[in-house]
Amino acid sequence: MTVSGAHEDEPHDAAMGSRLNWLRAGVLGANDGIVSTAGLVVGVAGASAGRGAIFTAGLAGLTAGAVSMALGEYISVSSQRDSERSQLDLEARELRDSPEEELEELAGLYEAKGLSAETARRVAEELTAHDPLAAHADIELGIDPDALTSPLQAAAASAVAFTLGAALPLAAIMLAPEAWQVLSTVAIVLVALALAGLISARLGHSSPRLAVARVVVGGAAGLAVTYAIGRLFGTAVG
Repeated sequence: MTVSGAHEDEPHDAAMGSRLNWLRAGVLGANDGIVSTAGLVVGVAGASAGRGAIFTAGLAGLTAGAVSMALGEYISVSSQRDSERSQLDLEARELRDSPEEELEELAGLYEAKGLSAETARRVAEELTAHDPLAAHADIELGIDPDALTSPLQAAAASAVAFTLGAALPLAAIMLAPEAWQVLSTVAIVLVALALAGLISARLGHSSPRLAVARVVVGGAAGLAVTYAIGRLFGTAVG
């Protein structure tokens, strides 16, 4: 929906917040795929395993992670969507059974936001005449009835984001010369994490420097720990 009088460079689409949340979720999913798979393959490489074992472990981690992310997202979004539908159904019944009381409630909510009683009443009447359920869902529930998240779309997006992120360290460690497998993979992963942190900061309008430092330091620490564990237990078991 285009907002009259809005600045051209400012997004006012009703679904903009939803799209930004999707983008953040995609960045986080990719970040999770990068870190978890990188830790796995670096840990296996630390155990002095051959390329075959590294690839098998990485591919298994990628597959399991993508399935787990998709399933978790599907369950989470399904529960959220069921809850939202239940609230919308209840609101629809109240509008059908007690329209006057609901109009008074809507006017009261706008008055509580700072509008005068007269203006709040007029706004409530105009919104009710246009779409009463949408009006109440917006101010009471914070829900857009026309923009409920699809569990299947959420699951697919999560799986794809994780897979793309996980594919990076797996490809890096498989394509690098054996002597440089770990170092080149760590370098590529840290650059990718820095980019993910930068994108997250831009989306959240936060400090890029802090976001990048946080994700890079955390990723480096995780890789160091998994490599050390691989070296320790690989040597002990071997």
